[in-house]
Order: sequence, then C-alpha cells, then structure tokens
Amino acid sequence: MSHKSSFEQLKGPVLVSACLLGIPCRYNNQSKSHLQILKGIDITPVPVCPEQLGGLPTPRPASYFIGGDGHEVLAGKATLMNREGQDVTGHFINGAVHVCTIAELLKVRYAILKDNSPSCGIHRIWLEDRQVSGQGVTAAMLKRIGISIMNEDGIE
Repeated sequence: MSHKSSFEQLKGPVLVSACLLGIPCRYNNQSKSHLQILKGIDITPVPVCPEQLGGLPTPRPASYFIGGDGHEVLAGKATLMNREGQDVTGHFINGAVHVCTIAELLKVRYAILKDNSPSCGIHRIWLEDRQVSGQGVTAAMLKRIGISIMNEDGIE
C-alpha cells in the first residue's frame, strides 16, 4: 500500500507526532523523520509531542507501561515508569489532555502518530521490558474523543 493511498482520506488540520516531522523531541533527543507521509496529500500538519506538552524534558529517560496500555492508564489500572524508576503517569495523562485540547480547538478529525511510543503508539507499546500489542496514552484518549488515528505507515 503506498503512502498516498493510505493517507488520501486526510483533509484539513491533522495532528502529527512532532518526531515524524523531524523535530528532535523523542526521549533520546532524536527524531524519527518520516516526511514522505506528507507527499501528495493536502493537509495542514499540526506537530504535537504529548510528552513535552505533559511537562517532560528532552532528553528524558525512556518510559514503559506497568499493568497495561494507555486504555488501562486512563482507567486508573496501569502506570508509566521511566528507566530511573520514577512514576511519570501524570505527565503522560496531562500531555494527552493537551493534545486533545489542540484537536478540539482546531476541529481535527485525524492523527498520524508514532507507533511503539508510550504516548502515541497505535498498535505496539513497551510493557516493562517487552514489546506487546497496545496503545499509548494519547492514542487511547484521541480515540475516546472520536479522532481517527493511524501510524506512520498509514495503518489504522
């Protein structure tokens, strides 16, 4: 499936994980530039980094889930810890709330999010020391408010 056909349904403002747009906001102060997703589609990308919006610094220790994914975090049944042993759950929830506020202000209907992220993961997250199926906190919250989410490969 080509990127154009994957993303052709997108119109107007679209939330995009800032790291995919080349902004070095990941935990390791790097990006995961994936600018080809923008080629051939008519959108206004709205860069967001939920972890920065939630108050975490860049760089920062990597974080992982304990007890479930983003849906369980929002239900109060799971947490996020960083590799230094600090509970960072509140930062991830706050970042997700801010991203949802941006989405509502701009009447966003779609988001392209970085998979494998504790915030933006669509299909995969880190649960303790292993990758498992699941969604990040921001992905789960965006889904709750009716935003269509997909990863950088265009997979919903």
